[in-house]
This record gives sequence, structure tokens and C-alpha cells, in this order.
Amino acid sequence: MKYLRFTILFSVMTLLSCEKDIDLDYHQVDPLYVIEASISNEGTNVRISHTNNMDDNNGISDVTGTKVTLSDDKGNKWDIPYTRNGFHRMPSLKGVPGTTYYIDVEIEGKHYTSTSTMQKEPKMNSFRFVWMKVGSERICFGDLKIQDIPNEDSWYYMHIYRNGVGHRWAVMRDEQNPNKELQQLFSFFHDGKTQEKNQLNDGDELKILIRAIDQRSYDYLYSMQLMDNTGTNPMQNFTGGCLGYFTAYNQITVYRTFYKEDVEEE
Repeated sequence: MKYLRFTILFSVMTLLSCEKDIDLDYHQVDPLYVIEASISNEGTNVRISHTNNMDDNNGISDVTGTKVTLSDDKGNKWDIPYTRNGFHRMPSLKGVPGTTYYIDVEIEGKHYTSTSTMQKEPKMNSFRFVWMKVGSERICFGDLKIQDIPNEDSWYYMHIYRNGVGHRWAVMRDEQNPNKELQQLFSFFHDGKTQEKNQLNDGDELKILIRAIDQRSYDYLYSMQLMDNTGTNPMQNFTGGCLGYFTAYNQITVYRTFYKEDVEEE
């Protein structure tokens, strides 16, 4: 959406010029709704907002007057209550592995729907900081190893927060080493380059989220990963023409504190 600004996980591109001023012709377009919805082992959360035009500095994009209904393949149905700031929440409604969930979001009489299947709990085998040689450089990596859920097709989403702020994320599937150990490397910084934007400092607190997700969620997040290279928006996850996605996931959270002296040598 090159003419729109929105607050989901997308990157913001900045144009720089030192030669001359450039007039950009941003067309006014109708706002699109953005739905970020999940049911997990930790509860149910839905946030509804809308995109803003590039010249709109209001900063207010939350949507009210909405109705959110969740149902499952066992015939259960729940109305998810509105709380505030565009959120619908039901902490007591937790996902059950193997269950398929359906979401219906009604906004101004129009319905937006999606579906997702809850997965089993993931298992982390290890996480370490390690120096690895890449060409002529030494790079500090976060080396995350997950035990694949056996005898099932599996997909995973991993997100590392640094001091409470999102820092690195990735998705992977088990096709490389099914039923065994899966590895994901997160590049943190180069040895000797002390001014790097993503440089870790002694005492930094890392929160590592590991989610087992379904294929629909993986496909959406993988398409987001490709955005910088393809110049396109992620694939549609909702019917009705809105942005965002719905995911049923099982999550574990682990914590690590970074100290450079603890980084291992590969």
C-alpha cells in the first residue's frame, strides 16, 4: 500500500534527498481496515484499526462499534467483548490443540472472516549466543534450536524482543529436518563494529517467543518476510478486503540476558 500508512508489522520506508526537493503526489484513498487477531494458550485478542493517508498525522486509527464472533469446529461460539483502544479481548478463552477456529469481524455491516487451526505446544532445546565466521567476518548469532513436533507437518514463528522492543523475527517449517531438531540463526552484530544499529550491550534482556502455528499463518508471515524483496503487500488472510491476519497458536516464552563474555566460539 504505497499510499497508506498503517500500524501492523510492516516496515516504514524513508526517502532521503540532498540534491533538490521532490513533490510526491500521494492520492487520497479510502482507508482499509486492519485486523490483528489470535487465539492461543494464553487467551484471545483482537485489535481492529484502519490505515491512514500519508498526509494524515492524526495518529488515531483504532476502530470502535465493531462485533467479533469466534466459533470452532465443535459447534461452540463466543462473542468477544470490546475493551478499549480498538481491542476485543477474552483472556479466559484459550485455544485447544487440534481445534479449528473461525473468526467473523463485523464493521459497519460488512463481515471479514478467516480461519486457523491450533497446534501443539512447541519445545525449545537450546538457545545460545555464538560467534560464527561468515566470509572474513565474525558475527554474533543467536542460535535457537527447536524440537520438531513429531509425525506432523509443523510451522513455527519466532520473535525476539530486546528490552521490551521487537528486535528479530522469523518463520520456518519442518521440511529441512522433520521429526528432529530444527535450527534458526538470528544475526545480531559484527565483531569490532561497535556502532551497529542492532548492537547488543551487556545486560540487555531478551524475551524469546516461540509459536507453533498453522500453514495459513505461516504463509501469511512468510509473504511478509518477502515484502522488501518483492515490493508487494502480504497475501490475503481475511476475506472481505481488509489487511491483517488471524492465527491460532501455541506459545512458549523464554528469557536470556546478554553478556559479551558469554558468547561461545563455534
